[in-house]
Amino acid sequence: MTQNGTIELMAPAGNFESLQAAIDNGADSVYFGVEQLNMRARASINFTLDDLPEIVRRCEKKSVRTYLTLNTIIYDHDLSIIKTLLDAAKSAEITAVIAMDQAVISYARQIGMEIHISTQINITNIETVKFYAMFADTMVMSRELSLRQVKKIVDQIEKEQVKGPSGRLVEIEIFGHGALCMAVSGKCYLSLHSHNSSANRGACKQNCRKKYTVIDQESGFEIELDNEYMMSPKDLCTLDFLDQVIDTGVKVLKIEGRGRAPEYVAKVIQTYREAIDAHANGTFDKEKVGGWMSELEKVYNRGFWSGYYLGQKLGEWSEANGSKATQKKVYVGKGMHFFPKSNIGEFKIEAYDIKIGDTLLIQGPTTGTQELALTEMLVNDLESQKATKGDSITLPLPFRIRPSDKLYKVVQQEVAPAN
Repeated sequence: MTQNGTIELMAPAGNFESLQAAIDNGADSVYFGVEQLNMRARASINFTLDDLPEIVRRCEKKSVRTYLTLNTIIYDHDLSIIKTLLDAAKSAEITAVIAMDQAVISYARQIGMEIHISTQINITNIETVKFYAMFADTMVMSRELSLRQVKKIVDQIEKEQVKGPSGRLVEIEIFGHGALCMAVSGKCYLSLHSHNSSANRGACKQNCRKKYTVIDQESGFEIELDNEYMMSPKDLCTLDFLDQVIDTGVKVLKIEGRGRAPEYVAKVIQTYREAIDAHANGTFDKEKVGGWMSELEKVYNRGFWSGYYLGQKLGEWSEANGSKATQKKVYVGKGMHFFPKSNIGEFKIEAYDIKIGDTLLIQGPTTGTQELALTEMLVNDLESQKATKGDSITLPLPFRIRPSDKLYKVVQQEVAPAN
């Protein structure tokens, strides 16, 4: 059940820090990988089978749905692993599995587990939806569809009463924000050819994010390009036309980013949560969109574009390598102790200085990611405006910290202009 009844906001979780950040910032559901059989096998730490009960425990507290991604190409030697993973997920009461291989779909159906069809299937029409409705209640559309095409599929599901195994109308899910791949719905073979490391097995080497030049083999002439990063798309962002997205009737908005840091998950989910809620209560407007876009620019991004949803020209490419985020975090120190009676946290400063007025991030597997403005602190038991390496500080906190937590300072960073 979504928080406002209009559209489900699905968050990525690559580790417990990001999972908690998603839960704390208003996600309706989370998706994650376990071990190696998922499309972010090397991009994130990933959970283990033993983590599944804890994931469910945390999510159930906030009525957050849990989705296990098992959406890579599957070979014969993977089949026993698949059954082990799905049996464990079923036992832990994971909500559903996101799948693309028929072996995964078949076994999940056999054990009575809810199935969501991955974007890797590349669903682009109502007939394909009707076929997979034999197995799945939710389907992720191809990333290459326009909103008009998506709405037509949603309308046809309603008109023809296309229902999944649960007896409910099939729900449509689309990607709403995050990295885009140059290949059709993420099916790319560049990494396999260059490094024998298959993107379709979760081991992408990100060839498309590098600089390239094009040379005419016959003449040796180097072809002039407007952009050397000719295969690196900007990040998808639908926030500025989120009202149009919701009006299509899609039921799930998926945020990409299982390889991203916890503060990325927190900021993006918090921002889209506010936008979705604003649309629900009739306060979604251009002024708010401007503020939300500024917030999204603070965390990792390669620049933003609308993908293929608005039917504009195909392909908007990054002008530079890496992130255009307007902020970054720098490591400051680690948590030492929490005094529950007074709600005071103690930290050891191990790196950068901090001072009153700084914005801090506290991150940990249980804490998630918490942002706060530093308004007061004691340094070595004395009130002070500044703390440096080696100092012990205490400050009031509205949440509990743990010794494993890390303290960061948020700093502004200049974004290099495009050439």
